[in-house]
Amino acid sequence: MFDIVRKEVLNPSVKLMGVKAPHIAKKARAGQFVILRVSENGERIPLTIADYDREEGTITIIFQEVGKTTKLLGMLNEGDSILDLVGPLGVPTHYGEVKKAAVVGGGLGTAIAYPQAKELFNMGATVDVILGFRNKDLIILEKEMKEVSRRLFIATDDGSNGNKGFVSDILKKLLEEGNKYDLVIAIGPLIMMKVVSEITREYGISTIVSMNPIMIDGTGMCGGCRVTVGGKTRFACVDGPDFDGHEVDFDEAIKRQQMYREEEKKATEQYEHECKLKL
Repeated sequence: MFDIVRKEVLNPSVKLMGVKAPHIAKKARAGQFVILRVSENGERIPLTIADYDREEGTITIIFQEVGKTTKLLGMLNEGDSILDLVGPLGVPTHYGEVKKAAVVGGGLGTAIAYPQAKELFNMGATVDVILGFRNKDLIILEKEMKEVSRRLFIATDDGSNGNKGFVSDILKKLLEEGNKYDLVIAIGPLIMMKVVSEITREYGISTIVSMNPIMIDGTGMCGGCRVTVGGKTRFACVDGPDFDGHEVDFDEAIKRQQMYREEEKKATEQYEHECKLKL
């Protein structure tokens, strides 16, 4: 059992939890994730380690309530416990020599982009952060991102924060203005990462994307998280989740992401109609 020591509501559907997990916190690095189960009969889901405190022995997870398991997780409060928590899993991000970087986050991808920006900032790199959300009410981690960046740009699809547009538009404008980056990290919806990778390809900028396919065991055994990178099959749980954005087959990944939408919908509908007293 892993105790929840902190809980925050970041927006109507996104929650942050601090979880006591000293062995995971001791080894966690940017780019890695955990797999958890809320209950004994529950499914296993992966969540990125958004932050960690080695001294306190805690890790931070941020999740959006979109399916049955994340909604059950969201019902837990400080003082409650998560049944299983395994990690850190995945390959830590390898940055190389980076003096100037752009970190691009879309929606909930901001939670995954934050530890990347923080790590680069702590390495001494100059970091520009670009974030995109559907509207101003969904903006998360603005304060935290300001603390680990030189410049922070936030755009919304509807312009409700005063800056209408997409993250790709901002990145392209910065590049056209002559900003030079050693590395771009893009994390968010697949289509966003695809567009950003297409832009950076034109400028010859090394680009890292974080893939989030369906994942079950986290050890490479089930094969559910396979992605095609550079024409070869790779597994996000053990080979990633970071990959070269210029080599990922995004079209295939987008199709695979849609495979279980009907099953996910049914599971959510079943959860919403169950009596909560039975859970």
